[in-house]
Amino acid sequence: MSAVTTRREGQVLIVTLDRPKANAIDVATSMELFAAFRELDEDPALRVGIVTGTGRFFSAGWDLNAANEGEAVDAVHSPGGFAGLTEYFSLTKPVIAAVNGLAVGGGFELALAADLIVASEAAQFWLPEAQLGILPDSGGLLRLPKCLPERLAAEMIYTGRRLSAAEALHHGLASRLCPPETLLDSALELARAVAASAPLAITAARDILRATAGLDAKDGYRLMRSGALPSYQAMLESEDALEGPRAFGEGRPPIWQNR
Repeated sequence: MSAVTTRREGQVLIVTLDRPKANAIDVATSMELFAAFRELDEDPALRVGIVTGTGRFFSAGWDLNAANEGEAVDAVHSPGGFAGLTEYFSLTKPVIAAVNGLAVGGGFELALAADLIVASEAAQFWLPEAQLGILPDSGGLLRLPKCLPERLAAEMIYTGRRLSAAEALHHGLASRLCPPETLLDSALELARAVAASAPLAITAARDILRATAGLDAKDGYRLMRSGALPSYQAMLESEDALEGPRAFGEGRPPIWQNR
């Protein structure tokens, strides 16, 4: 039985991790998740992805039972890294993590690899790896200090401290917080808002945000204006860059051509 299901809602692909009891991720599940994110990436009819889980867990992360049965700590989980997304750097479309419950270890790292997080009030986030003799090296060490105050991130990594959904919202890790029963509706509302924007503009924005992370404004401008970001140049020279102002002036919704 598949551990991952997909469902389309217009331009949105909903990817659901359904592997009782805790949505733990082994190599096979990582490959299934990668296939879903690749579908999002390659299908021009799709604009935004949502990844979520079933039950009490968003994901418990790496399947320790698989590890006990011989799956290596450094196993190559998929071409997109652990959980199919954590090292999928060529993905051109945004992903929203709709965190329904406990996001633990690699499950938290999956959420961190998404562009946006919508959290259920029942969500909790933590990284227990150091207490297990390993490290959160599928993105936790690299992404968490960019999402939270540095010392709070260090405390979570060193001690396994749990972050509540309310704290995640307060510190900006999650952009929305909602009751469990409205989580998917809230994530879909956000996904549709993203999908209403010009696709080339979203791709360029994602590339610029990632390429300039950690740079000051002067160096960020230098990189952005250098011509080194092809997606930015493509956006500037696109038909859609003309369509947006034209549609605004004519008082109508824009018709994006993705070119």
